[in-house]
Amino acid sequence: MKKIVDALYQNGIVLRDLEHVNLRDELNSRKKIDIYLGRNFQNSYVVVLDITKKSRILQKEAKEIMDLVSKLEFLREIKIKKRYIYLKAPICSKAKRLFENQKYRFLNL
Repeated sequence: MKKIVDALYQNGIVLRDLEHVNLRDELNSRKKIDIYLGRNFQNSYVVVLDITKKSRILQKEAKEIMDLVSKLEFLREIKIKKRYIYLKAPICSKAKRLFENQKYRFLNL
């Protein structure tokens, strides 16, 4: 979690609290990504996706990741204002464009 907090701080983002979301228990997913949910000082919710892979992220997987975030919003009954991706993997140009069109911001590329 320290690397996420450091990456957020380097981009000028300070969060009041940040908690890890257990994908298996809460979202019934076996994806190998980490999701962190937090709030900033304006009380709006922020989600940070930590994606570390060796293989390329394709458009199909990008849609699945966005579905996980929307499912998290539905289950916790919250509205997520900001979405960040901490990326340590190659990404397909179409997947990157899809994330950017849905207002996701990349912390590391």
